Amino acid sequence: MIGHDEAWAVWRAARAGHRMHHGWILAGREGLGKASFARAAAADLVAEPGVPQPLPEAHPDIHLLEPLPNNEDEAKKRDEGKPYLRKRNISVDQIRGVQRRLVTRPTMGARRAVIIDAADDLEKGAVNALLKSLEEPPVGTFFLLVTHQIGRLLPTVRSRCMVLRFQPLGPEDMARALAAEAPQLGGAALEAAIAAGRGAPGAALAFAELELGGAWQIMARLVAEGDPDLALRAELSTTLGQRPDRERLLALVEAARRTLVEAMPRSDDAKRLRIVEAHAALTSLAAQVPTYNFEPALLLLEIGGLLASVARTRENAA
Repeated sequence: MIGHDEAWAVWRAARAGHRMHHGWILAGREGLGKASFARAAAADLVAEPGVPQPLPEAHPDIHLLEPLPNNEDEAKKRDEGKPYLRKRNISVDQIRGVQRRLVTRPTMGARRAVIIDAADDLEKGAVNALLKSLEEPPVGTFFLLVTHQIGRLLPTVRSRCMVLRFQPLGPEDMARALAAEAPQLGGAALEAAIAAGRGAPGAALAFAELELGGAWQIMARLVAEGDPDLALRAELSTTLGQRPDRERLLALVEAARRTLVEAMPRSDDAKRLRIVEAHAALTSLAAQVPTYNFEPALLLLEIGGLLASVARTRENAA
């Protein structure tokens, strides 16, 4: 849990008190490690001195609610330990299923924990069902609600919970976290992942898995040098291959926007204006890529052109 000393300090101070609050919201942008914190905190809650404890994912007193597999085929992938597609929401039936288990005593001790990852994904009916448990929590039951956008939670939910906020990690902590999780990363790939992650190790790892480090370097050159002969744009297309999937294209658009943000502090006023204009165009593209069937080569040409338009070159002057 690199970089979250403050969150742990708040949690341990609450644990040391006489009456620990039954509901906690773990708030912060996606990829910061909130879900990992929730599992570790839940294990801390339910542990009994002198009693051997299973891992959190196998503990009978730790209940994890997350979107279910999208269908039977995806459920088989999950059971085989493979990546799988999930449904968009956590259903009211899932909440009620856990509530039926909460009427019994905890299995291994005096406490149990319910982790909801993420509370942003709760259906409306599921939120209403959860409120009943938050209003009248069973004895010894604690709720940990992971949320990426706390503003999406109902005020009635927020008012019944303590809020534990998670901040983005600094560059040094990001490097330590990535070294622990992905020691094979190094050089430009590591630098690109840290920059693209924006303080969120999970986002950095996801970026690294898409192998966009080379594209990141080219995009930085486009912003700094321009591309009057289209050579860098050709390199960008080559780096991504002939038929990059939609996930990689979306990640590339986000990386292009981040490249512009990184360039902003080093730019004069005129260049900053061009950065703002290019960023707005990329934001529009980001909204279109999930639904429009873009030809990848043309999309990459457009992205490269927007980045190149930021540089002060003869091409821009013309």
